[in-house]
Amino acid sequence: MKKLGLVLNKYKLGFDVFGLLLFFIIMIPNCIWFAIPAPDDVLRADSVTVPFDTVASICQVIMIILLCVFINKERKKLSNTPCIITVIICCILYFISWILYYNGITSAIIILGLTISPCLAFLFFAIDRKNNVALIPIFIFTICHLIYAIVNYII
Repeated sequence: MKKLGLVLNKYKLGFDVFGLLLFFIIMIPNCIWFAIPAPDDVLRADSVTVPFDTVASICQVIMIILLCVFINKERKKLSNTPCIITVIICCILYFISWILYYNGITSAIIILGLTISPCLAFLFFAIDRKNNVALIPIFIFTICHLIYAIVNYII
């Protein structure tokens, strides 16, 4: 318990607008997908991994809250670090995967691009912002999101 207190002493409650911005950027294609179905829209099939989907959704909410509200006092000003460049690359790969998906390509690589890219973007953002508290829900979200993609669309 004492160790947890020492870890949490590095954090303050605040608001990281960049964490929220990253979430909104990642959600743009999802919002488009909800409104406008893709031609060969395999993602609209009923999921067979409902328990994992539920855990993923809960972890996603917790992850976003932690990325936006828990601020590490030791973090540096946001800049072009290798982690932030990786976040940008992951977002670009994510958008490319959506473009290919909307062009009717539903291969395993595209499904994995839709699954792994946003998870890695959140992971590298948390690492850059020294937000270790958010890493646990990010890892759980990533595992559940991968199980969802692999079981429902790849195998």
